[in-house]
Amino acid sequence: MMLTHEENMLMCRVEGDAPMGQLMRRHWQVVCLAEEVPEPDGTPVRARVLGENLVVLRDTEGQVGVLDEQCPHRRASLVYGRNEHGGLRCLYHGWKMDVAGNVVDMASEPAGSGLVSKVKHKAYPTHEWAGAVWAYMGPPETMTPFVPPRWAPTDGVQVSIAKIIIPANWAQILEGQIDSAHSSSLHSSDMLPARVNGAKANNENWLRPSTDKAPRMQVEVNGYGFRYAALRRPIQNAATHEYVRTTVFVAPAAALIPPNDQYNVANFNTPIDDHHTAFHFIAWGDPQTTPDTAAWRKFLHTEVGVDVDTAFHPARHVGNHFKQDRAAMKAGNFTGIPGIPNQDLAMWVGMGPIVDREHDRLGASDMAIVAFRRQMLDAVESFANGGPAIGVGELQIPAEVCSFQGVIPKTTDWRVHEAQALGVAPHELVS
Repeated sequence: MMLTHEENMLMCRVEGDAPMGQLMRRHWQVVCLAEEVPEPDGTPVRARVLGENLVVLRDTEGQVGVLDEQCPHRRASLVYGRNEHGGLRCLYHGWKMDVAGNVVDMASEPAGSGLVSKVKHKAYPTHEWAGAVWAYMGPPETMTPFVPPRWAPTDGVQVSIAKIIIPANWAQILEGQIDSAHSSSLHSSDMLPARVNGAKANNENWLRPSTDKAPRMQVEVNGYGFRYAALRRPIQNAATHEYVRTTVFVAPAAALIPPNDQYNVANFNTPIDDHHTAFHFIAWGDPQTTPDTAAWRKFLHTEVGVDVDTAFHPARHVGNHFKQDRAAMKAGNFTGIPGIPNQDLAMWVGMGPIVDREHDRLGASDMAIVAFRRQMLDAVESFANGGPAIGVGELQIPAEVCSFQGVIPKTTDWRVHEAQALGVAPHELVS
């Protein structure tokens, strides 16, 4: 499904009054990781979501606030402010705001001034969950209660997040995450074919029971997004069985990726603006088998201070050719780029800030890409005409929906095949 320029911009643009950005404001967004604001009265953090500049702080009581970055007085940046005694004080004239946006002091105003009661700073409702700070940035009257995402359904699971700030639009990153076919090529040095009965994980790579690089695709569209299956010939029992990997697109910008035998995998994207995205690659599940954050980032080559800086900007970029190792490629490594997300990074950034979809030449392996584009264009057009936002309220993803991988008989329909996320019992799931 090639898109016209106008359709592509409608799907991709999220800043200001752009319909897609307004749709996304009906969903809780990950603003930053909790580790970025680790301590009460600590250093405020700059964030940018949907084209809006924000400051995130943790106050004296440990409450997290997400505020407009610019002071309501003269628009100085609050990122440089003093975070102390229950609020953030602007350095310019000493105005102080609490995490709810209340102006609690105006050092530059005369004692008894009534101005303090007349000013309210923009602040968004927040929620901490699964190592992330979430905010609801839509109109207050549209806010729905925070519901744990399917990649962190309970507080008893281990959630490990690798984060990268990527100079590319959210949609091309999402298309990469729901594209099962590319893993057989781009990630072929990390996802190795093996004579196993299903996907396996160790400290160095993932094993998969197939050498098939051209999967057959089948899609099942739902109100929250869609599920789709990539069907491949297994190495063993190819005459009677298929290797099935089902991916779940959770609108507007998340994906549940097929697991391995140790943990589940997911992706959540926060659109920073039209040309940048905060990419979150997630391992989650049983604390006994899911790598902790440090081990996960080391496995992915996304370690802070090594592969990304303290603001999560990648050390690999166009300017240094993503540190691609051509000698390693000649020795057998397919990409010469270590780490699954870094391989994706090179592809996404290499497309440009917003890929030109007018010139795509899609094939049979791109069925999920076609479904995504069609569904999100329909969703944003319906929303712009007064319809509900996709994936919200009655349209939200059911608790039991999860991704899946396994070798199953050809006579079994993947759509009804029983699947359960690793590390969480069905009775623990909350819809």
